[in-house]
Amino acid sequence: MRAPFYPLPMVLLLLLCCCTGGNHTSPQAQGDTIRMAYAENITITDYKKYKVVELANPWKRGHLLHRYVLTDSTYDGHAALPEGATVVRVPLRRAVVFNAAHANLFVELRKMGAIAGVADLKYMNIPRIKAAAAGGTIADCGNSMAPNTELLASLNCDGILLSPFENSGGYGKLEKMGIPIIECAEYMETSALGRAEWMRFYGMLMGCSNEADSLFKVVENNYRKLASKAKTAGKGKKIITERMTGNIWYVAGGMSSVGRLITDAGGQYAWSDDKHSGSLPLSFETVLSKSGDADVWLFNYNGTEPLTTRRLASEHHGYSEMKAFQQANVWYVNTIETPYFEEVSFHPDRLLSDYMLLLHPEMLTDSRQLHYYRKIAP
Repeated sequence: MRAPFYPLPMVLLLLLCCCTGGNHTSPQAQGDTIRMAYAENITITDYKKYKVVELANPWKRGHLLHRYVLTDSTYDGHAALPEGATVVRVPLRRAVVFNAAHANLFVELRKMGAIAGVADLKYMNIPRIKAAAAGGTIADCGNSMAPNTELLASLNCDGILLSPFENSGGYGKLEKMGIPIIECAEYMETSALGRAEWMRFYGMLMGCSNEADSLFKVVENNYRKLASKAKTAGKGKKIITERMTGNIWYVAGGMSSVGRLITDAGGQYAWSDDKHSGSLPLSFETVLSKSGDADVWLFNYNGTEPLTTRRLASEHHGYSEMKAFQQANVWYVNTIETPYFEEVSFHPDRLLSDYMLLLHPEMLTDSRQLHYYRKIAP
């Protein structure tokens, strides 16, 4: 269910052509474009009394994923606004957040008080959120794929932040609740800084644009300094990421944010020339033949016990054929213990630092520590 909209005079209607889901021309004549330096899938135009935010559909080029109108709480429904958009009253005062990275950003921008509820609480490595949920000030809305809509409706929230997926089939009961659904698609950006720059949009939703812009500037400066340093460090080691999921090894495409981050860190990556922005589903044999000689192997791990070489070998017999395994140069992030997913979307500078230190080990000193990765135990 969308918020109500009212028709514009024909001239303005042409300027603010809004046909959500189809080809579009961003409204420019009456507003000022807020420039995004890295993000490719979001356009924001400031019309003084409101902002129009257009999210490009990352799975269907030339189409919109969603169009929003951000307006303050004084909007009474009588002002002319673009048709076919979702009206969001900002700042959000009671939001439900489905993703750990977005919940953590609320905390970091000192807007945790605006979180009325969260989904997938058990996967959130955010102590303050967990403590608030235990104390009853933040509601646990259950599984993000099947949230407790009755509880959610009782929260009187004014926005639901969730991550969209290709061919998801919509949001079911959530769409019938009359609550604006904010589709947080930053994870589909093809650069780490592009993904992080979406924090500027989220800052608008929270009513703290200046703070979000300032935080992004810090992240951007850190990232660019590290990338410049990597260029002077010479050729880094060869790297392979991830590990088998069932019978498939999903490697990062060359144009994905991880693939480009490896390039920025000066690493050698077998799929660096690949043009895909998502993951590539490959067989173990394909990965072994193309990247079995990688010097460094990195992946995420979710377990209550430290990961050992013996346990890793038991997962797949072929791992022992990999150079990094044989030379004990395997590193992992235990996402149960480390706030990796909570931080890296909006702090790619921290992840870039880890990649640089592992790909250029001469940089790894007592004064330069790893943020996330630890070496696998024997």
